[in-house]
Amino acid sequence: MSENKKLFIVEDHQLFREGLKAMLAGYQGVEVVGESADGHEALRRIQKSKPDMVLLDLSMPKINGYSVMREIRRLFSGDIKILVISIHDSDHHVLQAFEEGADGYCIKDSSIEELRLAIRSVLEGKRYISPGIAEKVLEGYVERGKQLKPKSAWDSITYREQEVLKLIGEGYANKQIADLLNISPKTVEKHRASLMNKLDMHNAASLAAYAAERGLISKK
Repeated sequence: MSENKKLFIVEDHQLFREGLKAMLAGYQGVEVVGESADGHEALRRIQKSKPDMVLLDLSMPKINGYSVMREIRRLFSGDIKILVISIHDSDHHVLQAFEEGADGYCIKDSSIEELRLAIRSVLEGKRYISPGIAEKVLEGYVERGKQLKPKSAWDSITYREQEVLKLIGEGYANKQIADLLNISPKTVEKHRASLMNKLDMHNAASLAAYAAERGLISKK
């Protein structure tokens, strides 16, 4: 890399975010040009800084990493590389991340050397998966292809409904959810009603408990 590549960090835990910046400070060829603690703010700042790569956590308040990826792909196509850095190591999380547009997936307990390798590989146009989870992901992918499993209630929920469910779980009212997702309160109400119907739940408390059970709510 002849000139510095611009990196943007999206991570809601300040201690880990500061650690990432410290690890990358001495890495020749890259430069951290911005950071954000939540997906909603990150999208605004990414549009201004136009980085070469986004280092992205999946579990964040307001808008999760999957939604951020979809919006980055909508706005910039493939111009911005996305490297997910997550605590989640299940094949479900990894495969969904790549379906949403990730270029690489690195787990948070990786070494500095592995993180730098992941960054370099993705910036060079290659795919990257942490070696520690690659075999598990491959096994999960193969297993999914062997048999058609009956869909659960969760499988019937759309990505937009997942976003609404997450925000309900975090205690936001319909108007606040509408503002965060740039949709109308009436649309939020339709998504809420659809969630209750699909999950056979009848109040916000049940939806919030389900959101927590599915790991949608960011934990500090």
